[in-house]
Amino acid sequence: MRVLFRGLLIALGLLIALPVLAGEQVRVGAYHFPPYVVKPESAAPGGVLPELLAALNVLQSDYQFTLVPTSVTRRYRDLESGRFDLILFESPGWGWQNTAHVALDLHVEDAEVYVALAEPGRDQGYFDQLKGKRLALYNGYHYGFAGFNADQQFLRENFSAVLTYSHDSNLLMLTRQRADIAVITRSYLQSYRRRHPERSKALLVSQRVDQYYQHHALFRTQSPLTPETFAALLLALNRHGQLDALLHRYHLVVPEHLTDD
Repeated sequence: MRVLFRGLLIALGLLIALPVLAGEQVRVGAYHFPPYVVKPESAAPGGVLPELLAALNVLQSDYQFTLVPTSVTRRYRDLESGRFDLILFESPGWGWQNTAHVALDLHVEDAEVYVALAEPGRDQGYFDQLKGKRLALYNGYHYGFAGFNADQQFLRENFSAVLTYSHDSNLLMLTRQRADIAVITRSYLQSYRRRHPERSKALLVSQRVDQYYQHHALFRTQSPLTPETFAALLLALNRHGQLDALLHRYHLVVPEHLTDD
């Protein structure tokens, strides 16, 4: 009996020492793209995407979603090479059609708008002509007015562009009169104006839209997660009321196809 008891203790100890089996790992590419992703390389990345993946991990145990940092210029190569399994919030005008992938339309929309200083006599007509104005742009972004050509030299030579890695920096350049027009992601601008209501009166925002985002999820061809399964997970998340709340918090359009009939 003593030998049997000792054997049971050893077996129990081995069971306790075994790692808890997690769901299948799904690696999600992320680059700094506020408000979707903020500093993905940090210990506590922020934005829509990290919150969405955290909610999905709580919702179910079949898949474990993890962020893999990439860059705005390298992301499609990293997807194709298998560095990660999918990347979210990618719009068709951004040049990924020649990358091997399977796409899922998320039906999440956003846009980019023009912003200038509000000055006496300045109205919406100020945005009709961009030539001859100094543009503050986000480095690596694709812009409709430039034919979605993100080449730095092209933008500098043709649009007197100043390229930064911060929407805040671009808005600051307006107030310091170092730029005439900034092109800002609409969801980010709405969040900025909510955080800084005292600065909103100084800004003139265009009714003209540079481009509309029609966001997709891109899956590598050998991804362990299929678009159909991911769509089902989003639907389940929405049934719990979490997806609507997340998108509203970041001023994004709620995907109508994910609502229950």
